[in-house]
Amino acid sequence: MLYHLLYSLRTHFVGFNVFRYITFRTAFAALTALMISFILGPWLIERMRRIKLGQYIREEGPKSHQQKAGTPTMGGILINVAILIPTILWADIFNPYIWIILFVTFAYGAIGFVDDYRKLIKKRNLGLTPKEKFTAQFGVAFLAALAIAYLPMLKNNYSTAITFPFVKQVVLNLGFLYIPFVMVILVGASNAVNLTDGLDGLAIGSTLIAAVTYTVLTYAAGHARIADYLRIAWVPQTGELAVFCGAMVGASLGFLWFNAHPAEIFMGDVGSLALGGAIGCLAVMIKQEILLVLVGGLFVVEALSVILQVASFKLTGRRIFKMSPLHHHFELSGWRETKVVVRFWIIAIMFAMMSLATLKLR
Repeated sequence: MLYHLLYSLRTHFVGFNVFRYITFRTAFAALTALMISFILGPWLIERMRRIKLGQYIREEGPKSHQQKAGTPTMGGILINVAILIPTILWADIFNPYIWIILFVTFAYGAIGFVDDYRKLIKKRNLGLTPKEKFTAQFGVAFLAALAIAYLPMLKNNYSTAITFPFVKQVVLNLGFLYIPFVMVILVGASNAVNLTDGLDGLAIGSTLIAAVTYTVLTYAAGHARIADYLRIAWVPQTGELAVFCGAMVGASLGFLWFNAHPAEIFMGDVGSLALGGAIGCLAVMIKQEILLVLVGGLFVVEALSVILQVASFKLTGRRIFKMSPLHHHFELSGWRETKVVVRFWIIAIMFAMMSLATLKLR
């Protein structure tokens, strides 16, 4: 809203012309999100403590985690608010991609909210059943996929074809299979971030790295000349998503301030499901679906560790890791929590750098 208000004043004050630039508004979105986090964070933490909405810690995990019991959770509410307000203020609200990404983010956040609330009420680590959670997630993903691929204002600019890093000349048109493909991406990304959320600062720090990466990728995908130069898919109007990514960067930084070890608040499923859904949706809208495996490489590794652990135990009765997700394996191997987190951040940065490097590889 501020974008339209301030940019309209350019005819009277030439300086307001600066608001036309996506890069400028992206920076302001990040700063706005950061300030919102700093202002609302302490209030939310105190509020959660007062109404005793503390985290339940499962007994089978690392024993050092038991001291975290009772730490306020559902901090994802702060993340969602810190993303929403700057996006509405600084993005072009007439851009359909903005409303799709907000729908996915807050719909997944709502699913996570219900899951968190049930856990807190029952005082157990059990919220929505897997059937309930996956049904809701796939339902949201289906609506988002239909909107992205078939909305009248988008379908002339959007393609159901997918491209591949390293071999940009290879294009695979999925046709009617594109809808289920998108659904799997959104649900998979959402749950991968959720599985990574197990140590102080791990998930939000990794999300911050992915958000910075997507700030670059969305701007490139929406800029005709840059997209042509890099030989990546040009998707008109998606450059505006960089403003959303900027808000996600600011919200992640702001939440990390409170979530750094020892955490004052946890994000809960209301945060992790929303962030994962947003990351998956960004990858789909800028036609970099396959590259998501690299951008969110750490999330993929964490999710694979759980899949492999479950498959191995069911097939052979043996576990591959001491505990899954993978970060708990290293904790039980003797690594301090902060060491696991920082080293996993480094791995996430390496994945991000590799994903950006593919932009120049043919």
